[in-house]
Amino acid sequence: MLQDLQLASDEGPVYRRLADAIAERITAGTLAVGDRLPPQREIARALGINVTTVTRALSTLQQRGLLEARPGRGTTVAARDGGEGPGFVSAPSEDTGVIDLSVNRPATSAYLDALALLLPRLSKDRHYATLQDYHPPEGPLWARAAIAEWMRPAAGDGDPGRVVLAAGAQHGLDCVLGAVTRQGEVVLADEVTYQGINALCRVHGLDLRGVAMDRGGMRADAFEAACAQLRPRAVFLVPTLHNPTTITLGEERRHELVAVARRHNVLIIEDDVYRPLADSPPPSLASLEPELTVHIGALSKCLAPGLRLGFVIAPRAIAGQVAAALRINCWSISPLTALIGARLIEEGSAARIIEAQKQELRQRQAILTEILGRYDVQSHATSTHAWLRLPEPWRGAGFARTCLERGVAVLPGDAFAVGREPVQHGVRINVGAARSLDDLRTALNTMAELLAAGHLQLPGFV
Repeated sequence: MLQDLQLASDEGPVYRRLADAIAERITAGTLAVGDRLPPQREIARALGINVTTVTRALSTLQQRGLLEARPGRGTTVAARDGGEGPGFVSAPSEDTGVIDLSVNRPATSAYLDALALLLPRLSKDRHYATLQDYHPPEGPLWARAAIAEWMRPAAGDGDPGRVVLAAGAQHGLDCVLGAVTRQGEVVLADEVTYQGINALCRVHGLDLRGVAMDRGGMRADAFEAACAQLRPRAVFLVPTLHNPTTITLGEERRHELVAVARRHNVLIIEDDVYRPLADSPPPSLASLEPELTVHIGALSKCLAPGLRLGFVIAPRAIAGQVAAALRINCWSISPLTALIGARLIEEGSAARIIEAQKQELRQRQAILTEILGRYDVQSHATSTHAWLRLPEPWRGAGFARTCLERGVAVLPGDAFAVGREPVQHGVRINVGAARSLDDLRTALNTMAELLAAGHLQLPGFV
């Protein structure tokens, strides 16, 4: 099972190299779900290391969700789902008895209410007859014009020729990477960031590297050093209400990062899907450096993820490349989706939905502050989520598992980690995901009880 186990020869701590070696065997299937590991003393003796090192390595793997330890059963390989990685969740849990705070979803039914009023009128729309036809890969001109005008204050100067419509921001990001990168190139991102970029970089054969952050976001000096050393093709940033930390880059930090990108000719991929929810956000990166920035947005976070309407705003040459990649991918998005989105924007319904969402989120963030405010929580009044940095002795994966045992689902920091370096011990809490304010209170009170109990509630504690 662990015969001939070889530790990497790098300078990393022995416990981490041991954890990585065991993790590789789990990934390869050499260690299957349910397999019991040898006693820690046997592992230590076989490798010529001390038992404390083995204990720390196995604890690390428990935090990653790869192993589980139970009294009387020893340490076994944990069952895993078929997702992209730890905690990669794309739809709310339907399990009864679980309050799911792991997925971003609308905090109100405002979108459904507006849609119910719109649908009976669509057959009278002047563009209705075109819904049965093929459309250009960048999307119908009338829909791109609506998006371009809506986004004029932030990006693109109202030019529909710079807009490509996509089936959500993730689809847009996929097409951007397919258009502007080549296999093996380096892409930089915050050391903790939106987990979808990890999966896409793997699919495209890109080398995703994390850049150090502080509480203001990506550090400009760390970005500069990474550019000099790695010569990246692009940097991926979520500048407004960052996922998962809720950080909004200040205007000065934005200028600093843009200056570094300009010096090293690094393309900026700006994922700004949360921007419509922010109160008076700083200028977008696309407005500061329009010729070096690809701006990605969507109606998912501000209206509803089920609408599946995203967009890419880029310099015309890059927009053409993105459209070509999208044509290969799916020819073009559904014109029905484009028509619904365009009408909601042009009739003012989108603005009203966003305002309703923000009002509800303010209530929910106030509840979060009331219950968890004494802990290290980073949030924003109109953010869909919050970032809880865990106190000792909690670790991200262990806390998330214990919450789930108590009927609350959250995402651990591991789900947002770039690379294999140690991550912040935290969890993302999606306040908008709770079905009601009462459910949110129940879930947050459960988390507060666990945080207060500390080591007495650690999973596998004996």
